[in-house]
Amino acid sequence: MKTPTTISRRDALARLALIMGGAIIGSETFLRGSPLAGKAVSANFTAADIALLDEIGDTIIPATDTPGAKATGIGAFMVMMVNECYDDAHHAVFNSGLIKVNDASRAKFGQNFTALSSAQRTALLNELDAEQYRHQATKTKDTPAHYFRMMKQLTLLGYFTSEIGATQALRFS
Repeated sequence: MKTPTTISRRDALARLALIMGGAIIGSETFLRGSPLAGKAVSANFTAADIALLDEIGDTIIPATDTPGAKATGIGAFMVMMVNECYDDAHHAVFNSGLIKVNDASRAKFGQNFTALSSAQRTALLNELDAEQYRHQATKTKDTPAHYFRMMKQLTLLGYFTSEIGATQALRFS
């Protein structure tokens, strides 16, 4: 039996960046510096928005033999990151994306995302993922990323830098 290898937090983050192709959430936003001038002070996120983000995150990283993204409080993490790090343009795209997720869910399945089965959620997010890849291929340097790309990247960042992600998924100690 192979014994688990422990790695440092720095190595874990470096590996995560490598896995993601070096692209960490809206990297163009972070490259401009922090704090961003003109960033929104309040995102006006509701408890329902955070619950929706928890479910989106848990569909991206579901519970297996380790807890899923929802167990890390991923919705609240995404809200904090959007409020603290995103400029107005990225903020607006992210907020409108929450509405678009439920609009797409109702159009395809007749109900909000949180009411869907696991299979329906996965199918919908796969469609949104394909949409964000098409958007990425045609966007200009100054165009904000697709909202689902932001949600997916924030989920990965939040999960793998959380205690659960670092100690159970990455086995950081």
